[in-house]
Amino acid sequence: MKFNYKKTIPVLAGIFFSGFTMAQAPAIQWQKTFGGSNSDRANTIIQTADGGYIIGGASNSNDGNVSGNHGNQDYWLVKLNSTGNLQWQKSLGGTGNDYTSSVIQTADGGYVVAGTTDSNNGDVTGNKGFTDGWVLKLNSDAGVIYWKKTFGGTDYDVINQMVPTTDGGYIFVGSSSSTTGDVTGNNGYVDYWIVKINSDGNIQWKKSLGGTGDDRATSVVQTSDGGYAVAGYAENNNGDVTGNHGGKDYWIIRMNSDGGVIFWKKSLGGTHQDLPWSMVKTSDGGFIVAGHAFSNDGDVTDNHDGTDFWVVKINEAGNIQWQKALGGSKLDEAFSIIQSTDGGYLVVGSTISNDGQVVGYHPPTNTGPGEAPLSFDYWAVKLSATGSIKWQKCLGGSNTDEASSVIQTADGGYVIVGSSKSNNGDVTGNHGDYDIWVVKLAQDNLATNEVLKDDKLAINVFPNPAKDHITLKLDYFTPSMEATITDMLGKTVHQQKLEGLNTKINTSRLEKGVYFVTILGGTQKETKKFIIE
Repeated sequence: MKFNYKKTIPVLAGIFFSGFTMAQAPAIQWQKTFGGSNSDRANTIIQTADGGYIIGGASNSNDGNVSGNHGNQDYWLVKLNSTGNLQWQKSLGGTGNDYTSSVIQTADGGYVVAGTTDSNNGDVTGNKGFTDGWVLKLNSDAGVIYWKKTFGGTDYDVINQMVPTTDGGYIFVGSSSSTTGDVTGNNGYVDYWIVKINSDGNIQWKKSLGGTGDDRATSVVQTSDGGYAVAGYAENNNGDVTGNHGGKDYWIIRMNSDGGVIFWKKSLGGTHQDLPWSMVKTSDGGFIVAGHAFSNDGDVTDNHDGTDFWVVKINEAGNIQWQKALGGSKLDEAFSIIQSTDGGYLVVGSTISNDGQVVGYHPPTNTGPGEAPLSFDYWAVKLSATGSIKWQKCLGGSNTDEASSVIQTADGGYVIVGSSKSNNGDVTGNHGDYDIWVVKLAQDNLATNEVLKDDKLAINVFPNPAKDHITLKLDYFTPSMEATITDMLGKTVHQQKLEGLNTKINTSRLEKGVYFVTILGGTQKETKKFIIE
């Protein structure tokens, strides 16, 4: 800051990591692209009471799947049925830029939608200056606006997330640099901005928290006692902010039901930039927070030399129980996390890495003038309850694909939504520029970290024919696996342990001819023929 079914064979069924064997990543059940010829992006998705889905995002298209655009970027709501087919869509906004950050289905089947606007015409009224938070209550097909409210002051005001509260109202969090209107108590520059509203959208209380630096709230949850936990990032070490490690830190606050009492506040991170985007309450009463970390000190360990997913599990008192840096040597950014029904977690975001813990990245194919030399994939990582990787999966094509939100579905699978410019690989049907891209994954294939021993091992050998090397690509890996190369007479000419899903073998000393490579591991044995020329 976001169809023709193509059967996708999972890139991996197992990989050895930190003493565990990865389970098979779930397969794609369906994928859909929605948009027009301009930029269309998704920020959030929920499953609706009818078993379908509604996506909240932004669009500046007015063709393809998009109609009713008011100019520039509008809120764009996309309603799907349970198999991902479009049921209806709605553009809401004015001639400025309007983008959705949250959608909530209400008890009457309607929706409350929150985001940010700088419009003051069309559907938007009452703008207080620059950007405001904008919240609407809609009926079940978004054809009727029951009420709409703008929130903010004369400066910069943004809503990053809104959630329902147990009293029938809502609480939203974001950031503000205003000191007027609906914003009071600004500490300098940009502060956390927390606003509680009732069911009709009227303000019940509001709060600004931060210091003199750049402090932005990105996520909020209601706690079991009726209070709230708010996550975001903060820099500097003054005002309300204490314990900062340098640069931007995860900054998490636990408050009572009216925001008047701060029970605790925690700065988590290292000396570089560490930014959280998603937090959920966990079944044990604590919280899990996901974002990205560039640090490799302080609270952050085992960073892979780039910007990693950083997942932090804290208890009810805000103390770290465990943390994991996940990724490769390039840019890996997490934007959404959930706790799954098995007690583990699924974290999704984007990656341009193709090493470390990232396997299956779709590299760009067009790097000519004006083309980016690198492009993102969706990256999904399933963790156990204690943070061990169970499986990982890259999703996308040869252009940029950026995941923004994940949910677990009623059937135990997962839906990931974001934005895609690809039209190959896992992605089909792009309408031009960025489209909303929705991917439905099956439920977890394995309940444990054990590989299915009766699955047939699949091996690819490339290049074939080869010269000075071959690469073995497996669909799963265990640490006992070994490659043996034999010639036409059955003589062993090379043996070595496999290094993972992809192992490169030097064949420069082999004579021209036909050879066989056999993979042994546990009960598995598979042989492939290759040629040296």
